[in-house]
Amino acid sequence: MGTGAGDACAPVRFDTKIAVLLRDDLEPWQRLNVTAFLVSGLGTVSPEVVGEPYEDADGTVYLPMFRQPVLVFQGTKETLTAAHGRARSRSMPSSVFTSDLFGTGNDRDNRAAVRAVGRDRLDLVGMAVYGARNAVDKVLKGARMHA
Repeated sequence: MGTGAGDACAPVRFDTKIAVLLRDDLEPWQRLNVTAFLVSGLGTVSPEVVGEPYEDADGTVYLPMFRQPVLVFQGTKETLTAAHGRARSRSMPSSVFTSDLFGTGNDRDNRAAVRAVGRDRLDLVGMAVYGARNAVDKVLKGARMHA
């Protein structure tokens, strides 16, 4: 992670990127739900993305959060499928959310729904990916920033 010329006030530019890619036909509530689910496991496999706990002026301690922004993109079903293939071919840490997960109500059923479908036939509505900035940019080729 670089911080400019060593100035504590200089903008931080991260060497890595956390990105979420959502299918562009989701309802607003689905976009929020899918995004939250997709990024939830990242800190368990890449603990360096999680910062220190927060504390307010009264000494109340809050949970740590990601140390860098999560960038959210959108694209067509085809864009999402292509990005998934590129992430897999690069062995990048990623998570997926399929349309089947909207009909389940717990973690066990979520995992079973994904396990029941082959990788190339998943009906993806979202994915998250983490890695080097340029590698993530290549995975997301064709996607646009979420508005």
